[in-house]
Amino acid sequence: IIPFVPLPVPMLIGVGLLLFPTATKNLRRMWAFPSILLLSIVMIFSTNLSIQQINSSSIYQYVWSWTFDNDFSLEFGYLIDPLTSIMLMLITTVGIMVLIYSDNYMAHDQGYLRFFAYMSFFSTSMLGLVTSSNLIQIYIFWELVGMCSYLLIGFWFTRPPAANACQKAFVTNRVGDFGLLLGILGFYWITGSFEFQDLFEIFNNLIYNNEVNSPFVTLCAALLFAGAVAKSAQFPLHVWLPDAMEGPTPISALIHAATMVAAGIFLVARLLPLFIVIPYIMNLISLIGIITVLLGATLALAQKDIKRGLAYSTMSQLGYMMLALGMGSYRSALFHLITHAYSKALLFLGSGSVIHSMETIVGYSPDKSQNMVLMGGLTKHVPITKTSFLLGTLSLCGIPPLACFWSKDEILNESWLYSPIFAIIAWATAGLTAFYMFRIYLLTFEGHLNVHFQNYSGNQNTSLYSISLWGKGCSKRINKNFLLLKMNNN
Repeated sequence: IIPFVPLPVPMLIGVGLLLFPTATKNLRRMWAFPSILLLSIVMIFSTNLSIQQINSSSIYQYVWSWTFDNDFSLEFGYLIDPLTSIMLMLITTVGIMVLIYSDNYMAHDQGYLRFFAYMSFFSTSMLGLVTSSNLIQIYIFWELVGMCSYLLIGFWFTRPPAANACQKAFVTNRVGDFGLLLGILGFYWITGSFEFQDLFEIFNNLIYNNEVNSPFVTLCAALLFAGAVAKSAQFPLHVWLPDAMEGPTPISALIHAATMVAAGIFLVARLLPLFIVIPYIMNLISLIGIITVLLGATLALAQKDIKRGLAYSTMSQLGYMMLALGMGSYRSALFHLITHAYSKALLFLGSGSVIHSMETIVGYSPDKSQNMVLMGGLTKHVPITKTSFLLGTLSLCGIPPLACFWSKDEILNESWLYSPIFAIIAWATAGLTAFYMFRIYLLTFEGHLNVHFQNYSGNQNTSLYSISLWGKGCSKRINKNFLLLKMNNN
């Protein structure tokens, strides 16, 4: 039941718009409350299940089966183990914070109802994915996550860049999804089971007795990994990630922190018992990871758009997680997944506050309001955002005692044991991470404002519009002595 708790929100919004379109739109702000409430209920259930799971290695609950004939049937159920517990807590906690923030961020948007319907459906899809007990269930929810990401990235579909970005994300992910489907069918042909517990046991017995065709097994495993490569924006299927920034900032925070991009890491972690007995695949996973680590960091160095810079940062950090999984360091990969998710969600929500403030100055233009070259000196105008953004930056740079220091340090230390070359690249990229994150921070908050106020008369006072990280909008005079607030059109 847990994955489907948020589902009534999109259903009720849809029915309300069909039956009572005017009333539903007039009362649209009330729809944020049930979205947040239902996801909070899921968090409480998830916490309870996680506590129960501590006392046992895993909890498997059969729900129902779909029988085609005596030889073939699909069982549906849920599997709660440490990996699932981590993901459930991550999705629900970050999701709740993003929804609270979104209530005010999207308050003046015409698509407010559609936004909360999509977000609730996205949460349902992701929760279903992480609680799946077999490969078919994972594939069904995997496709639903892809569909939701298409809808969310293209949320402002009347803007050509957003329409192109959602199509690009959809097509790129279909490449990986096709590989995932072929890999699932290949392993079913080898083992005769979709269930994780049976699949791992049968496959290990076949490997132990040397009863498998090694090239075919390696190919099937590589196809499974292709699905994770596309979803987690790993090289070479990373091209959709920066364009996904065309969606609203809360969507960027959710997609790039705890949901869509984490799905690929989750899949590799879930299937690690399969991959770990196929040496070539583990080498491939670590190689793709280290390439992505370096590529994402170098691309982040050259970005002017604040959200695209954070997107490439996400790509690089996901590469660290994939590198850790390829080295067999399961715990450090999941540890970094958790620490990075909270840090990156904080950074994206902070960037949304900055973008809202810049729109007061340059007008509604993503090319200008997200351009760090035009920013600067925002510390005195959005001090709370500045402090929270600095904390996220310090954490992602690996500054002790903040969270990412501990997780990234584990991966860096273990990389020396795996390969000195990989270790040198990983350590060098850690330095690049500090460089590009402080570049983003300094361009945004330090120095002086690099753009003049536009469209205001000489005798008109105005004020920056700020939205706090807690979603509470406030329009106030941020600095009464700020002389730039009184300017001519010239």
